Parts: sequence; structure tokens; C-alpha cells
Amino acid sequence: MKSLEDIMAMAQNVQEELTKAQANLDTIEVEGASGGGLVTVKASAKGRIIGLHIDDSLMNPSEKGMLEDLLAAAFNDARAKADAASQEAMSKMTSGLPLPPGFKLPF
Repeated sequence: MKSLEDIMAMAQNVQEELTKAQANLDTIEVEGASGGGLVTVKASAKGRIIGLHIDDSLMNPSEKGMLEDLLAAAFNDARAKADAASQEAMSKMTSGLPLPPGFKLPF
């Protein structure tokens, strides 16, 4: 059985590694799209929106409702991809850490 000091040192090391992994998530970019690419949203794996592109063909007042729907869909697609990229990055980072079986991280 490990001593309390060993366990505390291991916990501190895990915390430091997770902090580094969280900071790294903002450098991973994903792109969500809708309308066959008419609307695209670039985001970081941390969820920060980096850019937005709207095709000129949608810039018509009569298409406002469709544009709003496409924007929401593109943002949701980007968010889903950001979540997947974040999960993958955190899995890679924690794969070598001595975490107890079934332990779930809050990310």
C-alpha cells in the first residue's frame, strides 16, 4: 500500500497534467458545417468560436429564417466536434495516468 505522501504527490501530478491538457484544448480546431457547407463555424476543442463563414447566396432578407436555422445547426455541429476532440485529447492525456478503474474526469 502506498503512503499518504505518495498518493498526494500522484494526485498533484495528475492535476498538473490535466491543467496542461485543458490549456492544449484551445489549440485544437474543429469546423462545423450546415447546408452542405453554406454555413461553417470554426471553434476550438474548448468551445471558443474562432470564425464564421456564410455563403453569399444566403444573404437575402427572404432567406433569414433558413439562415438562422443553418447558423444554429453549424454551431451545434461545431460544438459536437469540439466535444469529441476534447474527449479524444483528454483520453490520450489520461491514458498513462494511474487513475482508479471507472474514475471519470469532470471534462
